Amino acid sequence: MFEEENRNKPLETAMQQVDIVAAKLHLDVGLYDKIRHTKRELIVHFPVKMDDGSIKVFTGFRVQHNLARGPGKGGIRYHPDVDLDSVRALATWMTWKTAIVNIPFGGAKGGVQCDSKSLSAQELERMTRRFTWEIAMMIGPERDILAPDLYTNPQIMAWIMDTYSTIKGYSVPGVVTGKPVELGGSLGRFEATGKGVFIATQEAARHLNIPLAGARVVIQGSGNVGAATARYFEGAGARVIAISDSKGGIYDKKGLNVKEILDCKKSCSCLLEAAQKQADAITNEELLELDCDILVPAALENQLTEKNAGRIKARLVVEGANGPTTPLADAILNDRGIFLVPDILANSGGVIVSYFEWVQNLQELLWTEQDVFDRLTLIMQRSFQEVLDIAQKEKVDMRTAALILGIGRVAAATRLRGIYP
Repeated sequence: MFEEENRNKPLETAMQQVDIVAAKLHLDVGLYDKIRHTKRELIVHFPVKMDDGSIKVFTGFRVQHNLARGPGKGGIRYHPDVDLDSVRALATWMTWKTAIVNIPFGGAKGGVQCDSKSLSAQELERMTRRFTWEIAMMIGPERDILAPDLYTNPQIMAWIMDTYSTIKGYSVPGVVTGKPVELGGSLGRFEATGKGVFIATQEAARHLNIPLAGARVVIQGSGNVGAATARYFEGAGARVIAISDSKGGIYDKKGLNVKEILDCKKSCSCLLEAAQKQADAITNEELLELDCDILVPAALENQLTEKNAGRIKARLVVEGANGPTTPLADAILNDRGIFLVPDILANSGGVIVSYFEWVQNLQELLWTEQDVFDRLTLIMQRSFQEVLDIAQKEKVDMRTAALILGIGRVAAATRLRGIYP
């Protein structure tokens, strides 16, 4: 059984997940040890000139977990809490995520310890370019492809691409995904994760016989993922009855006007201010426990814990965020018969469309947005069904089934490649 104190130790949780699935897959000791360990880790300490002329040293990381199925793939995050263990865990989960949806990537992740909100645009650019220079020997379109993550965005990807291209002496758009379209980014990339969450919800709702038209939906988070997901639900005729941001949420049991609320948020930067005349204010904690059909935690990790899992009233939980449910909460929700679509499946739309972007860059093509979404839908539907089939056959929850699928594919690739020399 998982220890709940590991909820703030993502690496321990990731390793415990491997332990459980390795036993179910009957992996031999050597192969088990191989897939538990990261392949390559880089820590860099690098100076950046600040706007006042002073020099500040930042610490950055890039970790490649497993490359048996293809080049590394994973985001770069800028956050004060970035450390080696968290990056190791995230790289590990990226390995399983790319394998679950069966795209030819391995798992990687990186980041810089910083408070990006306190940096000017010029400081952010200088830090990004210097960090890129420091890790340049480790990345590339055939080696390790970067992407946006927490507090990084298309502009930062553009700086990374430009810096790496300058080092190489020619343009290399495929070194990053999530770029501006003008630099080779893919149409549909911005909405991709939210679109994938919605598709996963469609498949789960169909399995559970929950009609989406009229379904009561609660979404924690209104950033890129939460906002896009909310728009797709509204377009499908569902009632989004609550949505939140970091300051709190708004609730109306009759349903919110999602487009109007999100448009207002853009102008005033706060959901509560945007909708104070349209709905009731609610805390993020209260929002999770609302009576609803579908709950989408799409904000931070560790939101569903052993403290509130017994009070969750949704029939279906679809994880838009990474790690929103702790292991003990997982067990409680499963015991209560609440169907949960795990993050490594539900929010994989982002990495799937990142793969599409990479393919377009290598082939020097630009697909239409409809092409992108059609391909995304096919992969999400296929992957959901493969995970569901395993869950039913093995009589396990969807998270365990997804890990069985992902870890099994990585183990098979690692076994087939063997050890050289």
